[in-house]
Amino acid sequence: MPELRSPLHDRHVELGAKLADFGGWQMPIEYASSGGGVLKEHLAVRDAAGVFDVSHLGKVTVRGPGAAAFVNTCLSNDLGRIVAGRAQYTLACDDAGGVVDDLIAYLVGDDEVFLVPNAANTAEVIALLAAAAPAGVDVVAQHRDFGVLAVQGPRSAEVLAALELPHELDYMSWADGTFGAGTVRVCRTGYTGEHGYELLPAWDDTAAVWDALQAPVAAAGGRPAGLGARDTLRTEMGYPLHGQDLSRSITPVQAGSGWAVGWSKEAFWGRAALQAEKAAGPARRLRGIESLDRGIPRAHMPVLDASGVAVGEVTSGTFSPSRRVGIGLALVDSDAGVADGDELALDVRGRRSAVRVTKPPFVPSHVR
Repeated sequence: MPELRSPLHDRHVELGAKLADFGGWQMPIEYASSGGGVLKEHLAVRDAAGVFDVSHLGKVTVRGPGAAAFVNTCLSNDLGRIVAGRAQYTLACDDAGGVVDDLIAYLVGDDEVFLVPNAANTAEVIALLAAAAPAGVDVVAQHRDFGVLAVQGPRSAEVLAALELPHELDYMSWADGTFGAGTVRVCRTGYTGEHGYELLPAWDDTAAVWDALQAPVAAAGGRPAGLGARDTLRTEMGYPLHGQDLSRSITPVQAGSGWAVGWSKEAFWGRAALQAEKAAGPARRLRGIESLDRGIPRAHMPVLDASGVAVGEVTSGTFSPSRRVGIGLALVDSDAGVADGDELALDVRGRRSAVRVTKPPFVPSHVR
């Protein structure tokens, strides 16, 4: 069993959560108390509101003279595009252009950036930044200094309003609010495609914030949601998951994440390799697929063309609770000439399952 536990571990046990290992952390997949598991939790987020514990995510502060400029020479996106009080999706790449991690950068000011990497990659991101940091710039690990709660759904704003937390925020902007005697950092972002927020209270205050959220979430018709619903929600949006749709062997150019690269910047990790791949065109591209039969795409299933030749592989797949159909993401060879609307097939243990190439999202996005 993983040794690392969220500050809400006891709450999850009380709710009858099914727990599993996520990046070395014991986290909830779904709750028995939801009376419907992942399906009900997913639909609650789409229709009303859900609250997730994602405290396993990393937390890192980079501070010191010129900290933001330093971070901008490392991570892919261009911090010069935003101002203090805004956040940005970005990537830490290796020299070959592979993705070490995807993360959110909160710009505090010229001399401070707060980063939220994935749990499994936090230590490596910290080590890479620390090794590159100039004198006077500190890279501070804060993994257990803060919890992270995601409140997502069309009624999420009224949930935060009930706690008198900042909620009238533009997409990808953040503000610090107060809860009791503590501070809660609130960012208008999320991983579901719905209007939502991510809250970062102090680690020791996380349980109190979680408890306070339960009544307004329930009043809005919502419920606690586990990481199983988080995965089905993000797949419906076509959002990549690191380790499946982005990795050291899947570059942002291949994954269609080039929008998160500051191509005109003079320096960032992996720049030369990514510039070359962009100019030449990637050998494979991440495409959305939806089932035309009762099949459900699953990771590593071969993707076949009309003649039965393998032209790719599924990276993520699930049953869409909103669409009631199988959906997924797949890396498909560029020279296969595949276009949106084309029909392909999956090899399901020797049986062909028909799919159509579809540009995500698979359901409308409401993040802006």
